Amino acid sequence: MRATGSRRVADAADLVFGAPLTITLIVALTLVARWAMHRVVDRVVRQAETPMGMPQRLARTGSVGRSTESSTGDLVATTRRVQRAKTIGSLLKSMISGVLVAVALTMVLSELGVNIAPILASAGIVGIALGFGAQALVKDFLSGIFMIFEDQYGVGDVVDLGEASGTVEAVTLRVTRLRDINGTVWYVRNGEILRVGNMSQNWARAVLDVTVSYEADLVEVRRVLAEVATDLWHDEEFRGRVVEEPEVPGVESMTAEGVVVRVTVKTAPMEQWGVARTLRERIKARFDHEGIRIPHTRYVEVVADEASGTMAP
Repeated sequence: MRATGSRRVADAADLVFGAPLTITLIVALTLVARWAMHRVVDRVVRQAETPMGMPQRLARTGSVGRSTESSTGDLVATTRRVQRAKTIGSLLKSMISGVLVAVALTMVLSELGVNIAPILASAGIVGIALGFGAQALVKDFLSGIFMIFEDQYGVGDVVDLGEASGTVEAVTLRVTRLRDINGTVWYVRNGEILRVGNMSQNWARAVLDVTVSYEADLVEVRRVLAEVATDLWHDEEFRGRVVEEPEVPGVESMTAEGVVVRVTVKTAPMEQWGVARTLRERIKARFDHEGIRIPHTRYVEVVADEASGTMAP
């Protein structure tokens, strides 16, 4: 106004150069802040992908030829760590972008002359309403966030969520989708998950309870079981799948059918079922060779001889 001497010209200049310039500056600063904060998140994610120290070895110290198992365990742990870090990074980026956009939009509306006080008040009221009316939704989102940060499970894991169990196919902030062994797809809300049993995280264990007759020599049985399990451990086909030397703790229980002897094998994640099936086949074949009897139910059909009045099996 001082330069032109006209208030109308000054208002027009302010309308043309003032508000648009300020809005442009707000948008530019928002984009720069978003870029800088995303760079910080990327750096944190890269640091999280790298282990702080030497990875924990799954193979026992001094075992010969088990470096492959250690490398396999390290690879699984590294892959899971990278997936978790990227998921957390994506979540943080989405939250940063949402907050920055909301703040920038409010400032732009203020520059355009819109009274933002009612908007802020309405946002508070809407927030309260959502807090009461959408408690389940908020609970699902919060549970999903904590689940991702705590790395309770991820895509590809075999989990037991209580009402449903199976392989995880997708994980979002609201629901978890998994498919059971029968092919049924289950959608479980994150807020309804009270417990999680993860059967494929870090390592697993195949536990076999083998029943033998009371007449069997238990010392011989334990020796045979240990030899069969150790042969499986040294088998090239199972290198990396069996990560520690198997153990035969001994007699687990005694039942009416026979004596139960336990065998345990530590395996890589999700390999326990295949290892257990192969081990059962080899134990059955070795027991047949050694003459160790596995108790089983036998049915005898009795036929009556009407002529002699006797009954014969």
